[in-house]
Amino acid sequence: MQRRGRLLPGIFEAYIAKEYLFSFLVSFLFFFIIFFVNQLLLMAEDILSKRAPVNEVLLLLLFSTPAVVAMSVPFASLVGALMAVGRFAADSEYLIFQASGMRRRRIFLPFLVVGLLLSALSFAVNDVFLPLGTIEFGKIYRKLLVSAPSLELQSWSSKKFNGITLVTGDVTSDTVSDLLIFDRTPEGQKRVISAKKAWLETLADENAILLKLDKVWTQTLKDGASQRFEYSSCATMEYRIELSGTQAIRTTVGPREMSSRDLWKSIATQASTFDGKSAQLAAETATVRGNLADAYYMDVSSPTAWEGNVPDLSRQLSMLRTKEQSKVERRNLDLYLLEYHKKYSIPTGAAVFVLLAFPIGARARRAGRSVGFGLGLLIAVVYWALLIGGQTLGTRLGFDPALAMWLPNIVIGAVGVVAWLGGGAGR
Repeated sequence: MQRRGRLLPGIFEAYIAKEYLFSFLVSFLFFFIIFFVNQLLLMAEDILSKRAPVNEVLLLLLFSTPAVVAMSVPFASLVGALMAVGRFAADSEYLIFQASGMRRRRIFLPFLVVGLLLSALSFAVNDVFLPLGTIEFGKIYRKLLVSAPSLELQSWSSKKFNGITLVTGDVTSDTVSDLLIFDRTPEGQKRVISAKKAWLETLADENAILLKLDKVWTQTLKDGASQRFEYSSCATMEYRIELSGTQAIRTTVGPREMSSRDLWKSIATQASTFDGKSAQLAAETATVRGNLADAYYMDVSSPTAWEGNVPDLSRQLSMLRTKEQSKVERRNLDLYLLEYHKKYSIPTGAAVFVLLAFPIGARARRAGRSVGFGLGLLIAVVYWALLIGGQTLGTRLGFDPALAMWLPNIVIGAVGVVAWLGGGAGR
C-alpha cells in the first residue's frame, strides 16, 4: 500500500481537498444566508419600511455583500473542516488513509493548503471589495436620504439637522406623530415647536425637507429673562429644514472604507500627531514642575515673605495637578488600529480554524458531518463572542488594539495545538 501511495502521489490529497471544499461550500451557503438575512432584516427596519425605491434597495444589498462574504468565509472554513474530517472518521476513511501509509501530517496538509487559500480569499474581500462596497453603500444611502428623508427619522428618537433637533413620536412612512422641534428664531432666541402630527415632503431640487405641521404650539424663550417667554398656536405650519452640510449626508471616509495600505498611512500620521502632542504635554508638565520647585525653594528672608509666596505656590501646584491628570486623546487612533488588525485577524481565522477542526473532527467516529456542523456552530459563537468582546475592550477601555483583535485567533490556535498534542487526530 505504501508503494502504491508513492506511485500515485497526490490522489489521496486531491480527494481530501475535494471533500473539504464541498463541505466548505455547504457551510458557506449556510453562513452567507444567515448574515444576508440579518442584513436584509436591518434594512427592512431602516429602509424598506420607509418605501424606498426597489432598485436602490437592491443596490444596497449588492454593496453590502462583500461584508457578508468576508465574515462567512472563516466560519465556513471551520464548519467545513469539521464536517469533512468528521465524515472521514465516521466512514472509517481516516483509518484507510493511515493504513495506506499516510501520516497525520500528510492527511492534514490538504486542509492547511485550502485553509490558507481561503484566508487569502477572505483578506482580498476584506481589503479590496469591502471598502469599495461600503463607499458605494454610503453613496446610495445618502442619495436615498435626500429623496426619502424619513430614513433618518426613527420612532421615539431624536435627530439633529444643522443645529435643529427633532424629537419624534411614532414614525410611519412619511408621517410623524407628536413631533418636537428645538431651534432658534432668526433673532437667535431659543424656541420649541410642537405638533400633533407632521407630514414629510422632499424638496429634491433644493436639497431640503419640508415639514407640514398640524395642531402647532410654539414657545419662545426671551434671552436674559428665564421667566419670560412668548407662546402662540396655529392649526397648520410649514417648517423647512436644509439638508446641505448635515451629518447625515457627510462623505468623510472612515477606517472601514479604507484598504489596509491606506489605513496604515493614516495610522502613521495619527501616531506621529499623538506622539507630538504627548511630548508637548510632557514638556509642559516638566516646565510647571520646575516653576513649582523654583517657587518653593525661593530665597525668603522673613515669614511674611513665605506668606506672600503661598498664592503662587497654590497656583503652580494646581497647574501641576491639572497637567499630570491630562491625557492626550487617542481613541480615534485606537479605532483605526482595531480596524487595521481586524482586516488581518478575521481572514487568518480561516487557517487557524483548520488547526482546531482537524483533531476535533477526527474524534467524531459515528455521526460524522452532523456532529461537525454542530461543533462548528458552537465554536463560531465562541469566536464571535471573543471578537466582539475584544473590540469592546479596545474601543471603550483602551485595551491594546492588536491583542484585542488577535486574541480570538490566539485562543482558538492554542486549543488546536493542545488538541493536536493530545492525539485527537490520531497518529
